[in-house]
Amino acid sequence: MKDLENREDLTLLMDNFYQKLLQNKAINYLFTEVAKIDMEHHLPIIVDFWNLSLFGRGNYKNNVLKLHLDLNEKSKLTAEHFKIWLDTFYLTVDENFSGENSEKIKTKALSIATVIQVKLHKSA
Repeated sequence: MKDLENREDLTLLMDNFYQKLLQNKAINYLFTEVAKIDMEHHLPIIVDFWNLSLFGRGNYKNNVLKLHLDLNEKSKLTAEHFKIWLDTFYLTVDENFSGENSEKIKTKALSIATVIQVKLHKSA
């Protein structure tokens, strides 16, 4: 398997990742009913985020923490939600890619999920 190398790889990864999340009844409602995400619109934005986070390229400007704090106001994000998100993220990376960047993106995902959970707990 090849490593994550570019935006196209991230697009494939995020498309597969969100397909899995949207099939999981324990978490999909956060995307479909609470956030009401239009995946066609959301996917390039999340790819922008990971492109900047992993490769230092792009112009993602949204505040990820604020987006999740706002979502939490509408529907509480639980430790189980974060576990599902991370487990699905790791699985999707491992099914599609292997290498240094693949490990790096999983570490970044864990870090981001941890920070968001800490901030959510502090704001509660």
